[in-house]
Amino acid sequence: ILLARVNFCCGSSREHAHWALVDFGFRVIIAHSFADIFFNNCFKNGLLPIALDNDTVDRLFAMAQGEQALEISVDLAAQKLVVNGEEIAFDVDSFRKHCLLEGLDDIGLTLQHVEEIKAFEAKKRVDEPWLFNL
Repeated sequence: ILLARVNFCCGSSREHAHWALVDFGFRVIIAHSFADIFFNNCFKNGLLPIALDNDTVDRLFAMAQGEQALEISVDLAAQKLVVNGEEIAFDVDSFRKHCLLEGLDDIGLTLQHVEEIKAFEAKKRVDEPWLFNL
């Protein structure tokens, strides 16, 4: 879990930024806000960006500076953080949540429809065979 501040990763929207964070072991980023392209690409790369209000982010940073270690766990299914025993709710789009929980990227989503795709291709081959005689 990476704790960050406002407009995290502004200027780092290319997927290399996400790959670096994932390669380093991060799966969740908590910040007040994110650069738009970066935010959207997070989900495509298995990262969960959690946007919280400034006061909560400031409080988490203060807790991280304290003498007691800051423990944060993420319950994506319930959409809550547990921070040193305290629950903090967060929002996430239901489709993106489903994809993260199921480990689905764009290719995985497409492959869920492989039988429908095969049926479409077979029908197309019958209906318009000239397309396949190249």
